[in-house]
Amino acid sequence: MSLLDAVVRAADPALAEHALPEPGPERFAGAVEDAGRAFVLEAVYEGYLMHYGAPRAFGGMDDDLRLLAGDALYALGLARLAAAGDVMAVAELSDLISLSAQAQAGGLAELAEELWDASALALSEARGPGARAWARDRLPAP
Repeated sequence: MSLLDAVVRAADPALAEHALPEPGPERFAGAVEDAGRAFVLEAVYEGYLMHYGAPRAFGGMDDDLRLLAGDALYALGLARLAAAGDVMAVAELSDLISLSAQAQAGGLAELAEELWDASALALSEARGPGARAWARDRLPAP
């Protein structure tokens, strides 16, 4: 079972009717070694796509439902990290969600994708600097 299949199964049952029969490709396959963090990264990224892009695992929703579904996927991921006591990962993904929204609002969608890569690196065994440090010189001040 792919991580996206697992996200669909773990998502709120109200979203089940909107699950696509074949979810798209995983964004972070192999980028994060820890299975729990990898699941969370895919869930939160799917939430981000519900807000700003083309979701890979869900479809057929109006704009309002997509936003709510995206929020539910953000919450699913962050709640899993919090339950595991992974405070560093909660902080990283909280920064990422905020900074991605800032990039999107500023018309810098390509930078938002790079933020996701920076967070994946921060959550991997390589332990990169993370989204906030990466964005410091690349995003305009809010």
